[in-house]
Amino acid sequence: MAEELRGLAGDRVLLGRTSTAERVSDILRSRISEGYFPPGTRLSEDSIGGALGVSRNTLREAFRLLTHERLLIHELNRGVFVRVLTVEDVEDIYRTRSLVECAVVRGLGEPPYRLDGLVSAVEEGRTAAAEHDWKGLGTANIHFHRELVALAGSERTDELMRSVFAELRLAFHVVDDPRRLHEPYLARNGRILQALQAGDRRDAERLLETYLADSLERVVEVYRRRVGEEGAP
Repeated sequence: MAEELRGLAGDRVLLGRTSTAERVSDILRSRISEGYFPPGTRLSEDSIGGALGVSRNTLREAFRLLTHERLLIHELNRGVFVRVLTVEDVEDIYRTRSLVECAVVRGLGEPPYRLDGLVSAVEEGRTAAAEHDWKGLGTANIHFHRELVALAGSERTDELMRSVFAELRLAFHVVDDPRRLHEPYLARNGRILQALQAGDRRDAERLLETYLADSLERVVEVYRRRVGEEGAP
């Protein structure tokens, strides 16, 4: 927890005089999305408020916003915790991803497309894989899909998917072999990018549909096994 708090203290410079609970929630959402606060982590008002230099009321409002986004949960007399997802949560996350991401690719219009963000995310993933940083590779994969959604040029869609991708990070924390989960999708990200570079959005959508279906199957498999292990006598 100490390392995470030091990171939050570094984020303090993002909070100017016009700081609001929404900006605090943006920072905490990003930290959850990047994997700094795993599922089940209790978030201390005093520690986080002190790290960010914000009032208790501001922080509580930020917690309320993130609870509404299903990233946090408030437990009476215990405090605020990062949510632990269920299998049903994971299935719903992927259902939303499929609906939104495939629709974005389908609606791209005529090429060429602005793919700099996707190119950077693929390179980020390759660097993480070369360094055997499998958590970093998972983050790069999320960045790839965030940039894919950004191709729609819709602030509303971006906002919707920010919390979905943050929830996705919570799902990844349950995976016991992050390399096995993330590494195969680096090449698949590259193939989607190549299809878009060639102006073939139909092929990109086909690749994306298969990608998401396979990823869902893998994550749900791990979830069901972990639930079974935790429920065993």
